[in-house]
Amino acid sequence: MNDAGGTAASLAEAYMDGAASIPYALLRVYRMLGLTDTDCMLLIQVLAFRQLEQNDFPTMEQLQQRLGASGTVIGESLQKLIRRGLIAIDEVSDPASGIRAERYNLGGLFQAIAQLVVSGEAPVRAAGAQAPSAAQGAADFAGAGDRYAREDGPGAETVSLFAVFEREFGRPISPMEAETIAGWLDQDKYAEELILFALKESVFAGKLSFRYMDRILLEWSRNRVRSVEDARAHAQRFRTGR
Repeated sequence: MNDAGGTAASLAEAYMDGAASIPYALLRVYRMLGLTDTDCMLLIQVLAFRQLEQNDFPTMEQLQQRLGASGTVIGESLQKLIRRGLIAIDEVSDPASGIRAERYNLGGLFQAIAQLVVSGEAPVRAAGAQAPSAAQGAADFAGAGDRYAREDGPGAETVSLFAVFEREFGRPISPMEAETIAGWLDQDKYAEELILFALKESVFAGKLSFRYMDRILLEWSRNRVRSVEDARAHAQRFRTGR
């Protein structure tokens, strides 16, 4: 065997020893969860980073390199997963050094998969059990797809909002920034038009930062600002001192 053949054989053996553990249930039901191939591969890469490289929070650049996708595509996928509650970002502190860091938490994903299995939407096929017919399987899948497509409706607005932020910042939005936007929408219930107006105010003030925008939105919430018209009126009163 020549040197190249011997090296290839050694690498192949090493690859077998370094396999990542991917839950089979994820591969079976990710379509039922309304996820794309990119979403699923992103989750698989996060799992691989954690298991084989002890990296709980791969950077956007690392994920781009692994998936061969742009920062925008990966950022939109992360935003979608965060909004769905399938992935979260936890802040942790090293007990010895006190150094704080972030890590991806996939607990929501596994909980969603478990609920599908328990509800029977993703039945566990027992040994020797008869597989469903192709027609029935297609019908079940189509029904699930329609159901999750309806739930995906607001997500299209979020992708648009996400793209606006990337354009204004001139760079891909980080996972933590994506989580902030999701929090404004899902937890604080800020209207999308108000978030965009806060971004505009931040740009005009020359203080383009998520912290500054969060203060603006909080101030508006405290003063019962519910629309862009309310925000303009509030800003005018603030500027004239009334």
